[in-house]
Amino acid sequence: QVQLVESGGGLVQAGGSLRLSCAASGRTFSSYAMGWFRQAPGKERDLVAAITWSGDYRYYVDSVKGRFTISRDNAKNTGYLQMSSLKPEDTAVYYCAAAPSGSYTNIRSYAYWGQGTQVTVSS
Repeated sequence: QVQLVESGGGLVQAGGSLRLSCAASGRTFSSYAMGWFRQAPGKERDLVAAITWSGDYRYYVDSVKGRFTISRDNAKNTGYLQMSSLKPEDTAVYYCAAAPSGSYTNIRSYAYWGQGTQVTVSS
């Protein structure tokens, strides 16, 4: 079992930055892929960024490329999402998740989820 707890969300002006953290419990987190998802009101939960267990491969949705950076520190059982040049359309609840197997870009691979953290970007 893996438990995930996000932190770092908040209110920021457009153009600002935030760093989300995802603290994981359980020794197996370091062997799982990790993803950050977001869900805006009335919309589906979408993948924003993902990283393999080793950190060798990373995926970003087109809308955040060049602005967001996903990373992880397996020694600390923690994942991160650095968000810069934030836009109002980035406003959503952000979730981290862990995938024990399967494609790290497929939401169906993610078996463990955090409770989410709100990110609000004002214009």
